[in-house]
Amino acid sequence: MRILIADDHEMVRDTLTVFLQAEGRIQVFAAASLPEALQVTTAKGPFDLVLLDYKMPGMNGLQGLKQAVAAHPDQPFAILSGTAPNSIAQEAVDAGALGYLPKTMGAKSMVNAIRFMALGETFIPASVMQAGNEAEDAFDNQLSQRETEVLSGLCAGQSNKEIARDLGLQEVTIKLHVPTLCKKLDARNRTHAAVIAKEAGFA
Repeated sequence: MRILIADDHEMVRDTLTVFLQAEGRIQVFAAASLPEALQVTTAKGPFDLVLLDYKMPGMNGLQGLKQAVAAHPDQPFAILSGTAPNSIAQEAVDAGALGYLPKTMGAKSMVNAIRFMALGETFIPASVMQAGNEAEDAFDNQLSQRETEVLSGLCAGQSNKEIARDLGLQEVTIKLHVPTLCKKLDARNRTHAAVIAKEAGFA
């Protein structure tokens, strides 16, 4: 099995390499940025799996994943992260990744997940999926149907006038909903409310 670990933290690369090589019959390569990972993939690939750190240089979030998939469409990729919100897991899979590995996973579990994905299977930890579902449920229980519709408009970057037009309401009605939304979400303003919603997997 051949694995490429792309992460800008040397300790993460070294630790994962040790655990993987301890399993036997696993050859591990390393890179510290997306450009370097793409170079190594071109020169020494294909690999059974390439792990891309969500925050390393060149990634720009999931844009880097999309760039990698476009450059090497037959190469399996997965996202590795210690900071990305849980909603990123499903977005990564939708963008072409085989899975998502939080850096908080135990070493043995992570090695097993890497082996699983190297066989072509999709992997997202159950804890991540559960957290995402709980966030969605929290929004469903906290907001009214109308407030949810207004929040969707905020997440899309729409003005009060545009949201009102789409929902068939008066603009003044939307203006009344926005402060209520912000209060319920503990948001400073409409932009902050949209950020909170997106981080929780609402949009």
